Parts: sequence; structure tokens; C-alpha cells
Amino acid sequence: MSALAHTTMLAARASRSTLRVPVFAVMQVVQPLIWLLLFGQLFRSVVDIPGFAEPGTTYLEFITPGVVMMTAMFGAAWAGTGIVEDSERGVMDHLLASPASRLAIQLASLVWFAAVAVAQALVVLGVAWLCGARFDGGATGLLVLLLGVVLLTFVFAATSNAVALLTRQQEALIGISQGLTIPLMFLSSAVMDTRLSAGWVATAARFNPFDWAVVAGREALAGDPDWGLVWGRLGLLAALAVAMTALATGAFRAYRRAA
Repeated sequence: MSALAHTTMLAARASRSTLRVPVFAVMQVVQPLIWLLLFGQLFRSVVDIPGFAEPGTTYLEFITPGVVMMTAMFGAAWAGTGIVEDSERGVMDHLLASPASRLAIQLASLVWFAAVAVAQALVVLGVAWLCGARFDGGATGLLVLLLGVVLLTFVFAATSNAVALLTRQQEALIGISQGLTIPLMFLSSAVMDTRLSAGWVATAARFNPFDWAVVAGREALAGDPDWGLVWGRLGLLAALAVAMTALATGAFRAYRRAA
């Protein structure tokens, strides 16, 4: 069988594992909506602050791309839990002894979490539209935003998988994931325009891969996007996604040595 066939079969296996727990599947849809509606109401008046975002932009329109990317990042950060579970049950050893390549095993996880993130993004965008948010970027802007979702998911799912392979502990994975993702969320323009933040926050955001995705998605949905900015940020994300996928695939060697 080809690597593509192996990846498809393993991604289908990951989907069945998720769907076997209906509560988890439902919360994957409900949680981003809570963020969208809660933050959208709590901070809707910040658009009145001079210099916040573009004139005429509502806070719901500002925060929607941020919530989309938050959902992708936090969801992807849990990708490694499946690897830890497979390791504890002995399934991972069987997978590594099978004809499936290590890259196929890795990509299956990334593809499944990216598919979930895209579905969540569409739900968030749909609810935002029903609540009055309007985006002038059209279908092109939507597709570019979804590309950002996929790339961001690859970055953090691969990172999570690498941590899982190296530690094999749920506690370590959860601690490292939260210690990484929560600061990245606050050091970004996801919920607040960094032009109104402390200077060091704005500087940190420039090197924050999560903010690259937020900026690219928000700009793509604008009526007159700066495509140089969009593709520049997506290019950085793509390079990081390739690097982290290679790192996570290479982590299988450390896993086998420790077996």
C-alpha cells in the first residue's frame, strides 16, 4: 500500500476514536462558540478606543479570526494524547512494526486534527455571521483563512506529538501544551489589537506563530487585504509546519530507543 493509503486509513482510525466519545465531539463545537459569544460581549466596547483595528470594524468581526485560530491551536495541542494512549496500550509498537511509514503515522494525526479544525472554523464563522459579523474578503479570503487554520494545526499537532513521543506521559504533555499555548494566545492580536498593548507584547507577537495565523486570517477576510502580509505570514507558518513535522517524525527514533 502507498503512504497516502496508510495515512488515510490511520486518519480514519483517529476519527473513529474521537467519535466514539460523543461528549468530546460536541464540546469541540460548543467550546469555540462560548469563546466567540463570551469575548464578543465582554469586550465589544473596546472598538471605541482610538486606534483600535480599522474604522467601522465591530469587535465580533475583529475577534472571529482570533477565535478560529485559538480553536485550531488549542485543539491541535491535544493531538499527542492519542500517541500517549497508543503507547500505554502497546498499539504504537504494533504500528511501528507495520508496513506504514513513520511519516504516514505522523501525517494521519495532523490531517485528522486539521479536518476537525476546519469544521470548527466553519461553524464559528457561520455563527459569527448569524450574529451580525460581515467579512468582505469573500470566498478567497475564506479559503486563505482555512489554509492558515490547516498550517497552524500542523505546527501545534506536530509539536504535541513530538512531546508525547519523548515523554510518554499525559501529565507532561498537558503541562507543556498549556505552558506553551496560553502565553502565545495572550502575546498576540487574537483578542486585543497589539497596537494598544505594551511595546514588548507587540514585539513578541511578531515572532509568535499563533499571531502569524491570526494576522493572515484577519487580513485575508478584509475588503482590501495586504496580500504581501498574508502570504508572508503563511509562508512562515508553512516553513515551521514542515520543520515541526520533521521533528515529530524524527522523535519516533527516540521512542524506539527508549522502548
